[in-house]
Amino acid sequence: QVQLVESGGGLVQPGGSLRLSCAASGSIFSRYTMGWYRQAPGKQRELAATITRGGSINYADSVKGRFAISRDNARNTVVLQMNSLKPEDTAVYYCTAGWGRDMYWGQGTQVTVSS
Repeated sequence: QVQLVESGGGLVQPGGSLRLSCAASGSIFSRYTMGWYRQAPGKQRELAATITRGGSINYADSVKGRFAISRDNARNTVVLQMNSLKPEDTAVYYCTAGWGRDMYWGQGTQVTVSS
């Protein structure tokens, strides 16, 4: 079992930046693929970014060049740095940890991009 707690969401103006953090506990963090998903109002949940235990990174086309995911295995954390934010980035952002058939989700943190 893995427990995930997100932080860092909030309200930001278009063009601004936010840094989301996810603290993991309860299992061997380094073996998990970590990710960030998001769900906008009225839309399906979608992948934003993932990082494997080996450091391979994948981004959704909609966030490439603006978002950066990183992980610190010593501190059991994963970070999503979000730059050049757009109103369409408004969503609840969820931290995930996946290994084999297991997938764990955090409770989510709201990101609102609005002037």
